[in-house]
Amino acid sequence: MMLFMEKGYLSTSVADILREAGANSGSLYHAFPAKQDLLLAVLERYRQGIGPMLLDPAWAGVDDPIDRIFALLARYRAGLEMTECSYGCPIGSLALEIHEPDPPVRELLAANFDGWVAGVKTCLDAAADRLPAGTDTEALAQFVLTVMEGGVMQSRTHRTLRAFDASVASLRDYLDRLQAAR
Repeated sequence: MMLFMEKGYLSTSVADILREAGANSGSLYHAFPAKQDLLLAVLERYRQGIGPMLLDPAWAGVDDPIDRIFALLARYRAGLEMTECSYGCPIGSLALEIHEPDPPVRELLAANFDGWVAGVKTCLDAAADRLPAGTDTEALAQFVLTVMEGGVMQSRTHRTLRAFDASVASLRDYLDRLQAAR
């Protein structure tokens, strides 16, 4: 997970993996016959960990469902700030890096994005009485993901938080306007 996040999938060599794991090649290939099998295991671990590794820590102590969305975005911002804008969403980075992945890889990338969207959708569903009737909370959750991923990409490219902060501020304004329209 760490190597793919730091170096990317394509730039991570089997030698890098063996060195970090402190394993020999026979052990690696016994567990993961191909590098793609290791990628699938990493993507599955991310999918299983979306709640405990990402959502739960971001939402700890935050009761308001709309504030939970912004607490999650603040967690990404903290990662960007701590790494001087070199951190990126690992799933977003892998999705961009692997242009035409095999179906199993694409399916797990999609499942990870779907898990993120589902988590945000639960927040929006919990705040549905504050949004205009008929608001498509799934589409809105997808929009939140797009704001986050786009803000992260621009911040990483420009090495400044300006784009991320502007994107999140625009999202806040949009959600405030939706609530006011109710």
